[in-house]
Amino acid sequence: MSPFDAHKDVLSTQEWKSYSVSRSDKEPLRAFVLRALEMRDCSIVYASEPSRAPFYIVFDTPTGERHGVLVYAFFANTKLIRNRPPDEHRFQIKYGGNLKGVLEVAIDTSRLVTTLFVGIDLKEGVFVAADPLMNTPAPMSRSIEFKRDHVALIQQQGWAVWERDRRPGKSKDRPKAELEDYRTEVLVGCRQDRLLDLIALERIAYQLDPGERHLVADKLKALRPARAVPHPILEEFGITPDALFDLIEGASRLKMAVRGWVAEEHLADILSKLKGVSECTRLEADGKPDISLRWRGGAPILIECKNTLRSTYSDGRPKVDFQKTRASKGDPCSRYYRPGDFPVLAACLHAVTENWEFRFALTADLEPHKTCTGRIANMIGVSEPIFSDSAEKVFELHYARAT
Repeated sequence: MSPFDAHKDVLSTQEWKSYSVSRSDKEPLRAFVLRALEMRDCSIVYASEPSRAPFYIVFDTPTGERHGVLVYAFFANTKLIRNRPPDEHRFQIKYGGNLKGVLEVAIDTSRLVTTLFVGIDLKEGVFVAADPLMNTPAPMSRSIEFKRDHVALIQQQGWAVWERDRRPGKSKDRPKAELEDYRTEVLVGCRQDRLLDLIALERIAYQLDPGERHLVADKLKALRPARAVPHPILEEFGITPDALFDLIEGASRLKMAVRGWVAEEHLADILSKLKGVSECTRLEADGKPDISLRWRGGAPILIECKNTLRSTYSDGRPKVDFQKTRASKGDPCSRYYRPGDFPVLAACLHAVTENWEFRFALTADLEPHKTCTGRIANMIGVSEPIFSDSAEKVFELHYARAT
């Protein structure tokens, strides 16, 4: 049986664009990935040639589970660059000599193949991973930067998580609003022997908001390469770290909860129990607010639920990355919300407090975007007096203004 036959069920469900790359240049990256899996007693079933990128690898875990990974791997280094900080590390997104195209990162929605988007520093022996979904399409010339302190933390602890503001590449042909746009990106770094845990993160954190992705990564930090039961969550379920794959793959309700669905469910449950609330309904349609309810018999109020980021402002205020995933073609301002899209924002603080608690605000009171007239700013601080822990107070204010 050929290596392809051994995993043909995965191959039949996934297609991706591959790139011709230098075999001698990319072989060290592929070898680093394969060795990382072998360090956790995984058996390599198939590995694509190093002359094609991304790498496609099929492996068996020590407990017999078979998995496929698609690895977009780039060299990370600390080469000094003029006008850049001397403590900066980075990896540049490019295959071959192409610096003008874009990289369409393939992601298998059936979850049979897990995509990794990583920089590898061979000298330091570490991976630094970015969210594949946030990086497709990716300009070939874009670099992802991090600091020497991040590398030191990875080497010391084996696993580190941090946030960075991700700005698109500059171009005189791009609209000003798009040039100034950024999204918060969560980077996860790990030592070579923690690659299996990084794969677990990508399986769990698929489609998660940055704040929830950060929280999951923080929880996985406690795992150790040894196949003991090192974390209270795993102990509660009575599984080993390697069995985490089966847990996520086989529990559809858990998948939905991990993806943030549970935040909306908690919000709906909290609001439906408020005296004066009626017809509280979850709206599970793409591009629509999350909840519709009536307060004291009035007209329906539409509510959008957003998770805060894991990190806070220096003064302790939680923050919400308040924008859509993509803008409409030709209109970069369409990424940002209008106050008229829905009257109430419910900010879920779970990523910060690890409790299902919410703060509420009228979108009309939120800070306007600096360059897109009529739109709301893309980063919102969650604090009084704009936000309140009383949904009733916000509903009353909404109706008072409407009349």
